[in-house]
Amino acid sequence: MKKTILITGGAGFIGSHVVRLFVRQYPEYQIVNLDALTYAGNLENLKDIAQYPNYTFVKADITDEVFIPELFRNYKFDGVIHLAAESHVDRSISDPMAFIRTNVFGTVNLLNAARAAWKEHVEGKRFYHVSTDEVYGALDFDGKLFTEASRYDPHSPYSASKASSDHFVRTYHDTYGMPVVISNCSNNYGANHFPEKLIPLSINNIKNKKPIPIYGKGENVRDWLWVEDHARAIDLIFHRGKSGETYNIGGNNEWTNIDLIRLLCRIMDKKLGRREGESETLITFVKDRSGHDLRYAIDSTKLKTELGWEPSLQFEEGLEKTVDWYLENQDWLERVINGAYRDYYEKQYGHKV
Repeated sequence: MKKTILITGGAGFIGSHVVRLFVRQYPEYQIVNLDALTYAGNLENLKDIAQYPNYTFVKADITDEVFIPELFRNYKFDGVIHLAAESHVDRSISDPMAFIRTNVFGTVNLLNAARAAWKEHVEGKRFYHVSTDEVYGALDFDGKLFTEASRYDPHSPYSASKASSDHFVRTYHDTYGMPVVISNCSNNYGANHFPEKLIPLSINNIKNKKPIPIYGKGENVRDWLWVEDHARAIDLIFHRGKSGETYNIGGNNEWTNIDLIRLLCRIMDKKLGRREGESETLITFVKDRSGHDLRYAIDSTKLKTELGWEPSLQFEEGLEKTVDWYLENQDWLERVINGAYRDYYEKQYGHKV
């Protein structure tokens, strides 16, 4: 069945994997990738599918109240997969307003455009909002997991902005009958991750024998999920999830930050031919950040039971694949670090970001 799907934030880390999956797996779909190309948006992430006939890129900001409704009128979207977001907690602490503008106002702007476009023909339409486990706050070391019924308790401007956007999506379902689904996912890792994040930052620092910064004592726990498994889950939820429902996506894979980095050091020592334990000497503990949640862990039972999804990789295998990708794509990493990746858009479209 032919569909036109809008994917927002499709030049980012998770978004690029979702765009690639949909473009390749559904040649009958027209995929429109909308991205503002802020610092974390990188079209080089998608150069392998840029020439596919069912792929279109549009540079725009989801907060644009004039352009976004016009885009919906022009393309007559059948569905939206909304990933565009400011997502780095440290940046949210220094500039919370940017997170409110994009994550809250931008989401509502998309909802309004979709509502106006679909008000006469809502059958078969879907607005899919991709969120985070951080909206639930923090867990103790008691074995409990976040479920879809967990109370919201955000502790940073980032998680508060995502919690707010989740609430708006639900209210548009309850108030206006919008066909929506939401997913809340644990930490992702894999190829094309922007190097301010823990795993790619640490890989690069280990390679260059620079200090690996670890907040506090490294005791914070995260549930890690391979990004391609997340993309598969999004595919399932978009096509088969129940309207109005929320689905948690997790890796069932909890690691303290310090244990993760020690594993990463062992993998890197092996890959780089260093003596075992050499890279661990780079670990440097730094002052903990404000609002740093102790533990996140996701219960994905609903997604597994209803839609048959489960992670495909064990963490050590996925982490090795991730290390291999970064070591084999040093040009990509260097272009991101020095900012040259932003020239790609100019070469493709004739003007600067």
